[in-house]
Amino acid sequence: MTGFQNGTGTDTTTTTAPATEPLVSVDTHLAEILATIRPLAPTQLGLSEAEGLVLAEDVTAASPLPSFDNSAMDGYAVVVADIASATEENPVSLPVVGEIAAGDTGAYALNPGTAIRIMTGAMLPHGTELVIPVEWTDGGTSRVAIGGKADAGHAIRLAGGDAQAGDVLVPRGTRLKPMHIAAVAAAGRGTVTVHPRPRVVVLSTGNELAEPGAPIVPGRIWDSNSFMIAAAAREAGCLAYRQAGISDNADEVLRTIEDQLVRADLLVTTGGVSMGGEHDVVKSALRELGTMTFRKVAMQPGMPQGFGTIAPAGAAGTREQSDNVPIITLPGNPVSAYVSFQIFVRPAIGALQDDETIHLPVIQAELTGPLRSPPGRRSFLRGLLNGDRVTPLTGQGSHQVATLGRANALISIPEWVVQMGIGEVAEVLVLP
Repeated sequence: MTGFQNGTGTDTTTTTAPATEPLVSVDTHLAEILATIRPLAPTQLGLSEAEGLVLAEDVTAASPLPSFDNSAMDGYAVVVADIASATEENPVSLPVVGEIAAGDTGAYALNPGTAIRIMTGAMLPHGTELVIPVEWTDGGTSRVAIGGKADAGHAIRLAGGDAQAGDVLVPRGTRLKPMHIAAVAAAGRGTVTVHPRPRVVVLSTGNELAEPGAPIVPGRIWDSNSFMIAAAAREAGCLAYRQAGISDNADEVLRTIEDQLVRADLLVTTGGVSMGGEHDVVKSALRELGTMTFRKVAMQPGMPQGFGTIAPAGAAGTREQSDNVPIITLPGNPVSAYVSFQIFVRPAIGALQDDETIHLPVIQAELTGPLRSPPGRRSFLRGLLNGDRVTPLTGQGSHQVATLGRANALISIPEWVVQMGIGEVAEVLVLP
């Protein structure tokens, strides 16, 4: 198991930002998370299991691709001189002396004045100068009438034409997609070395939470955060485990977190991290587990944030710090939790896989409506992106899940901007 590195390896003090401490910038908070996280140790997996994972090695061609000269089309192997005069009006007729199918490993030779019927991908007979597509012929099996001519090399794939031995086919750090899997398989590799899929455990806290599907009474709400964050983690390429809502009890939170360490490469909590109050149970519990930092981040929504490492109670000083499990604590309001996941947790998941490309795509888009933002904070407003235009949605409260459900983008407003008008161009993060 891997996790956060402590800069000095000695500080085990839990810190909480004083109320008077200036807000920490989004970039600083993210940089401190990423600077202290280690990639998961690479492992070897079969190709059927590797899709979506990040390659931890260069995959090179052990031999030329293709490894032999072969036909690019169904047709007839011939020599140039024999079909030099062929036209549609005056076809050339040649005897067909054989047929070669794809996968035929026999050794064949083509003599001038003859043709050999050949299939796509089949190894060329010795002496072949070009392949005439079957569409240019009458398709004969004993004799063939050829109604067109071409230059030497036509419809032929030469050995090494795709890649030479030693060429890098898929570089280290690539998140494997189907076309990468094809390249690896074409090189004859049955396994690859990859960073494993991170195991993310998601916990949500709050006495007000009830399981969806259960009846509720006034004062309680259905738990959406844990389902949402677990789904977001899976979308980001993780194995995600959701832990049912936990009450506002520090001892219960502590027990639950300790129980989940065995199956976690990263823990994510929502709720219980506001800047004061007796119900800040996540902060209370984590003080006993490891090095944590809680702070106010200059963003809206999502100001209260925390991150650090945790180890089983009683293991401090005996457990290797690299074995500690990273934890990121998010606010409890659902929109705040979701935005915070995309801005902080998603890149952390990438860091666990040694992947810097997992962040949300960023584009420039023209605003179709005005918007406002508090001074000194970076705002992430929910928007509806349509081509190169983005519409700020109404209902930007951090609790408004319905608006979040309609959004496909986050409009990022810098800390120094307090308002923008129709027609101005804004930075937009495209949601998955």
